[in-house]
Amino acid sequence: MMAFMTGCISDEPDMRSLIEVGDRLPDFAIVMNDGETLTTQMLRGSESLIVLFTTWCPDCRRELPQVQKWADAHPEVRVVCISRSETAGAIEALWAEENLTLPWSAQSDAAVYSLFATGGVPRLYLADADLIVTATELTW
Repeated sequence: MMAFMTGCISDEPDMRSLIEVGDRLPDFAIVMNDGETLTTQMLRGSESLIVLFTTWCPDCRRELPQVQKWADAHPEVRVVCISRSETAGAIEALWAEENLTLPWSAQSDAAVYSLFATGGVPRLYLADADLIVTATELTW
């Protein structure tokens, strides 16, 4: 079995999560790859998995296919992949290369990411129907 480790790539000296188990998901609004605007409040009512990633990160590239398998096995969980400082084109290329179907949001900066952590990717936050984080790693 493989564990999804959050913050495996250290790209900044201070690499800590700002959201821990028991915390509420931060408020954000993003545009998804299908054009839908998604807010934190729209996740209320069902379990959700937030995955923060970059396309250049080797750990992200290794873990995203595992997230896909997990998501396929847990269709009741809403999965939301949010990039940090990435273009839609870069994400589309990675998704095509890895045959991913996970919904994603391209963020041109780190504004949403900075609500969750100070550094390091990948990051994962599993939240319950009340938007409370229940896990920050998963075992495959």
